[in-house]
Amino acid sequence: MPESSSTPSDPLARFTRASLPRATWQLANTLPPFLALWGAMAWAYHSRGYVWVLLLALPAAALYLRLFIIQHDCSHGSFFRSARANRWLGAILGVITLFPFAYWKKTHNTHHATSGNLDKRVLGDIRTLTVREYATRPAWLRFCYRFYRSMPVMLGLGPFFQFVVKHRLPIGMPWSWKKEWRSVAVTNLVLLSVGALLGAWLGWSTLFAVHLPVVLIAGALGVWLFYVQHSFENGYWARSEPWNARRAALEGSSFYDLPIVLRWITCNIGYHHIHHLSPRIPNYHLRAAHEATVLDGVRRLDLRASLACARMKLWDEDLGRMVGFPGRATQPR
Repeated sequence: MPESSSTPSDPLARFTRASLPRATWQLANTLPPFLALWGAMAWAYHSRGYVWVLLLALPAAALYLRLFIIQHDCSHGSFFRSARANRWLGAILGVITLFPFAYWKKTHNTHHATSGNLDKRVLGDIRTLTVREYATRPAWLRFCYRFYRSMPVMLGLGPFFQFVVKHRLPIGMPWSWKKEWRSVAVTNLVLLSVGALLGAWLGWSTLFAVHLPVVLIAGALGVWLFYVQHSFENGYWARSEPWNARRAALEGSSFYDLPIVLRWITCNIGYHHIHHLSPRIPNYHLRAAHEATVLDGVRRLDLRASLACARMKLWDEDLGRMVGFPGRATQPR
């Protein structure tokens, strides 16, 4: 999809206008509290014991996730009206979230342009195979795919790989992506400098003991959010020939109907169908945009229903839905 699918006649177009007061307030109620909690965790590590660090890591991870979603809005140019302000804030938050802004922006916008397209499963998506593709893979590749799609790996090893490994050295990224490589290099350099200062001031053990649980908890929450937004039973996948961007947005992106506290923590990103229809709508307008429009084909999930998504592993092209792994009796020999 293009960066914005709204047009003057589109009822969503009026929600794409960024609000400086709302953006400023959202940043103010997220970044300073996160920094304060991080400092409290460092203090608790030396004076109260590690149990207190882990307890404080929960609200800190919630705010960390909010910072990532604000950075996500900046990548779409939607958080502020100013493109320069979006770039600068996105780059600064990229140091905190460990996600180089320009690199992640490129891969994430690729996800928007190809979401649900079976012929363009390249960047920015959770790897998804069809039933036929899985059945024709040799046993060791089927094992690798099962391992990759398992929830312990997805929510445990996945965040560590994404935050600590992949976005430090994105092997496989084309060398022609000079701006993206520069973003990775600059972010890594700043992280090394800030890390050295904090390590010298607080101690390396404090730095890792405080930041690692925040990253892993927030990363697990973020991966689960992204998973539920696109890996549910009655989703949408199609080959390029019949693939339709609007259907991919409405039917291939869930409406994750969360309780009010979780909506706040996730900056309304559960209204993911609206976000994919019009990526230029800032997160603080997503709920209003949803309530002001009547859309057919929206896939609503609540917390309880979303748990079933963990079993969704393969796209069945014949049935037109996500399914779990086949039993041993159906495995090819």
